[in-house]
Amino acid sequence: MAEPMVILADDDAGIRTVVSRALARQGYQVQATGTAATLWRWIEDGTGDVAILDVVLPDENTLDLLPRIRQRRPQLPIIMMSAQNTLLTAVRATERGAFDYLPKPFDLGELVTLVKRALALPRQAPLDGEAALPIDEQLPIIGRSPPMQEIYRIIARLTGTDLTAMITGESGTGKELVARAMHDYGKRRDGPFIAINMAAIPRELIESELFGHEKGAFTGANTRKIGRFEQAEGGTLFLDEIGDMPLEAQTRLLRVLQSGEFMPVGGRTPIKANLRIVAATHRDLRSLVAQGVFREDLFYRLNVVPIRLPPLRERPEDIPPLVQHFLVRARNEGLPQKSISPDAMGLLKTHSWPGNVRELENLVRRLTVLYAQDVLGPEVIDVELREGLPKAGPGEEPQAGQDLTGLVARHLETLFQAHEGRLPPAGLHGRILRDVERPLIEKVLASTFGNQLKAAVLLGLNRNTLRKKIRELDIEVSRRPR
Repeated sequence: MAEPMVILADDDAGIRTVVSRALARQGYQVQATGTAATLWRWIEDGTGDVAILDVVLPDENTLDLLPRIRQRRPQLPIIMMSAQNTLLTAVRATERGAFDYLPKPFDLGELVTLVKRALALPRQAPLDGEAALPIDEQLPIIGRSPPMQEIYRIIARLTGTDLTAMITGESGTGKELVARAMHDYGKRRDGPFIAINMAAIPRELIESELFGHEKGAFTGANTRKIGRFEQAEGGTLFLDEIGDMPLEAQTRLLRVLQSGEFMPVGGRTPIKANLRIVAATHRDLRSLVAQGVFREDLFYRLNVVPIRLPPLRERPEDIPPLVQHFLVRARNEGLPQKSISPDAMGLLKTHSWPGNVRELENLVRRLTVLYAQDVLGPEVIDVELREGLPKAGPGEEPQAGQDLTGLVARHLETLFQAHEGRLPPAGLHGRILRDVERPLIEKVLASTFGNQLKAAVLLGLNRNTLRKKIRELDIEVSRRPR
């Protein structure tokens, strides 16, 4: 039986040599070229069992050539590689029929593994000749670091599916941005993208917000309301901060995912759920499952495709292009034009960025407004980064990550925005206090193994006051270690 033949097209002679030798050691024959003209001659001749193509060749962009190759040789697996490591490149390669995509520089072992997988594919019948879908040239996500390359590859692989995805990552890493990219490059791109922040919706209104309600379903329901599931018909529903969804709403969501239909509050006729669900959270859902506050079956229903967004500190090489992007955006919004000196950029790359990309964007906007000089040096960056550090007051415990006041302020801002110009329902003060008091008291009781006297002392409350709050908040007291 003849050895498998790999055809390789790359304008870099060094890469052709290294890759050819690596494949030859695996027992493959290799024919390598640096031009699209020679590549196309081999395609027409029927040469090769698998192709490895660089996107940019001197005489043609192989992404533009890819549909013709797929039409002429529909059974030929094609591995694309490129130094243009953007989401756009990965998605285009996938949509135009590539077997896989590798960003440069790549690991030779990974390339060899892809070749083996490609050669093991069953020879499929030709595709129906679907034309590549048009793609907006505006890149939605900035960054070419290795961690972001993996995110791009995952998004590209999901473009033709409706699989449910779970995006995890710290606050400010861009979870909604990734969800929007999945929608914009997916097969539901012509439908709506509906986002809802579960942490911003009062417990008693979550089911109505998600599934809608009929007129008269409850006090104050004077008209029929369409919920987010119905608004997202044919598109994508993004459930942000899913870890904050109360258990009763989790049960209802699970039923929808299992049955594929939902019922408005007070309704009698189920509605088919024709949409894709993408969820996101900054919390550790496995830990919440272990604590019994998040349903395990719902977790596995949502976590079909897990996507972990890296914090900014894990991809410092992306900071310069992000800074440039935010500077251009600020200038386009009428803010003064600025630039960052190399030494100042070095300081930005070594900062820990607890607020991630959102913190970086806010810093850049602040810099464009507060400083008169056109070129911002390291002394300016040093002052701003120091000013941004959280400071503990007298007798205060140092904060881990973000301070509680800031988190509550952001929570309230999101809550008011979610009502789109309308005021939230009455009783906001009590709901916010309850949201803070309940986890606080539960944590203290768990830490004192249910000893209410110790818990009262730690909280600074009268013991009778603590007992009253336990009853009001319906908190279970356990003397077992958790």
